[in-house]
Amino acid sequence: MSDAKQNFKNRKPGMGKPAPGTTKRIFGYIMQYRWRVMAIVACILVGAAAQAGSALFLQSLIDTYILPMVGAKNPDWGPLLRAITLMGCLYLAGIVASWLWQWLIVTVEQGTLKKIRDDMFAHQQHLPIRYFDTNEHGDIMSRYTNDTDTLRQAISQSFPQMFASLISAIAAVISMLWLSVPITLFVLLFTVLLFFIVRVVVSRAGRYFVKQQQWLGDVNAFVEESVNGQKVIKVFNHEDATQDTFDKKNQELFEASAEANTWGNVTMPIVGNMGYMLYILLAIVGGAMALAGVGNFGLSGFGSLTLGTLISLLTLSRSFINPLGQVSMQLNMVMMALAGASRIFALMDEPVEQDGGTVTLVNVELGEDGRTMTEVDHETGHWAWKREAGDDGTRSLKAAEKLRGSAREVAIKAKEQAITSPDGRYTLLRGDVRFTNVTFGYNPDKPVLHDITWFAKPGQKVALVGATGAGKTTVTNLINRFYDIQEGQILYDGISVAGIRKPDLRRSLGIVLQDVNLFTGTVMDNIRYGRLNATDEECIEAAKLVNADSFIRMLPNGYQTVLAGDGSGLSQGQRQLISIARAAVADPPALILDEATSSIDTRTEEVVQAGMDALMKGRTVFVIAHRLSTVRNSDVIMVLDHGNIIERGSHDELIAQKGEYYQLYTGAVELE
Repeated sequence: MSDAKQNFKNRKPGMGKPAPGTTKRIFGYIMQYRWRVMAIVACILVGAAAQAGSALFLQSLIDTYILPMVGAKNPDWGPLLRAITLMGCLYLAGIVASWLWQWLIVTVEQGTLKKIRDDMFAHQQHLPIRYFDTNEHGDIMSRYTNDTDTLRQAISQSFPQMFASLISAIAAVISMLWLSVPITLFVLLFTVLLFFIVRVVVSRAGRYFVKQQQWLGDVNAFVEESVNGQKVIKVFNHEDATQDTFDKKNQELFEASAEANTWGNVTMPIVGNMGYMLYILLAIVGGAMALAGVGNFGLSGFGSLTLGTLISLLTLSRSFINPLGQVSMQLNMVMMALAGASRIFALMDEPVEQDGGTVTLVNVELGEDGRTMTEVDHETGHWAWKREAGDDGTRSLKAAEKLRGSAREVAIKAKEQAITSPDGRYTLLRGDVRFTNVTFGYNPDKPVLHDITWFAKPGQKVALVGATGAGKTTVTNLINRFYDIQEGQILYDGISVAGIRKPDLRRSLGIVLQDVNLFTGTVMDNIRYGRLNATDEECIEAAKLVNADSFIRMLPNGYQTVLAGDGSGLSQGQRQLISIARAAVADPPALILDEATSSIDTRTEEVVQAGMDALMKGRTVFVIAHRLSTVRNSDVIMVLDHGNIIERGSHDELIAQKGEYYQLYTGAVELE
């Protein structure tokens, strides 16, 4: 047995079962089109009735019209032609009904999938950053593509075909009971045997179809990762190793798919061949009964088993067994669709990002006393934190007084220094940020920050330096509440960030990340992403501020140049400049620069730094940097080591101390 197959066999059993309630949720979406669904059901019923009626009609056609004419000298063909015409009308009604429901199902299918995709994407927008940090992006994409496609096939084919087949089977049973109860009982007993055989096959196929969808997500995730990292793969000659890893994952998918389709594909042959066996047995038993003159009884009454009755029963047996085979085949597709739907609903059931904040960010006009604030709808250059109605700040003050030790002192001092309106509802946004006894870990059992305490005064430029993994980026992730702390308190203008609505908190913080993300669209669109109502002139001014205007105008269509593939046609430095312009046009009260100039050469950095200084003027700025030359002019430099702040001060102060920062700056110790 291959390693992949052995691993496949050792997978935990829970992976092979669709989540409970999945079918109910699917039909909840489908029933949004209830009137069309009812029309489809009606058409299926008409089609089943036409099929059963035409089979029943064979009895009278043979016994009443054809046999009496055999040997007649002057047969009257009129009744036979009328009967054949009536039979043709029945078939025509079935054909029209079948065409109509297949035409209607298209709108139901596409509408249902559109609604599911809308809900899935809308829910995704509210998921926390933690979800995207812990799930492969390719696997998430697979839910939008492969899993929705299997669901589409189930809605458009499997579900209606199964219903139509079941109705046809029921109609066939009723028709057989009408003609002959003994023969019908014989058919049903044979069907019980067939059911147990098919049940074993379908259950095995279903488990493997579920696994197939999961392996497919794994393969897609790896392919997406490999495409994004293709340059790195080639630089390090990692093509063979990447191929080996892909082959293993693809082999696992092959094992699951082979098992699923092996069991799934034998279902129809089993049902078909057993159906032929039933047909032969019925022909032998029925023929013997007819020749022997054995009595027959059905819902239509007592009598002998005629040739017409036997032919009708043989036709109805096929009308009964064939739908059962179709149901068995569709069950495999249904199981695969349920597996895909389980993964879709698993994403939709992920807990959304919790907020809990009530304080909002608003534009205000300041009175002459500098404390009176009037809320306005237009931009004034002044922002304020607005508490909910009935909250004048007394509650948070009492909460601060209940704290102990340094936490109480920090909270009280922050509130004393905050500029609050006379009614207590508005606090001017100044950028006063304080951490008090903050402990945090992405895994609660493994803290990244250990009981840290520090502050940033309004308008200060605070730099965070330290080795990789020291906790620099984690600090900024906590300020904007990408993650919430386990212990301690973070205050923003004297207000706990846990009490500020996340959208408003993040609106106050412009962020330039080390990893640049540009979106498909024009350069202008990407700059405007920072503030969607910004005018073209404001976007151009932002680009000029960070010295991106000159290279943008040299692009084929200037600001209207379309970017694709995350700006793959631009250099890393140019992409970073556009992201800095995006932050500039947002005009945030505070800034976080996470290695913002790491991808820019030293000469370009000097040009950009001038623009950055203008952008940072009057704002509280947090700078994360490996390149220590970029933090020399910071008001405060904090040195982190393994989640602890070991030094704090200006550049000159830290150099004078000749501690860790001095060692880093002089090159005596490497940042890594």
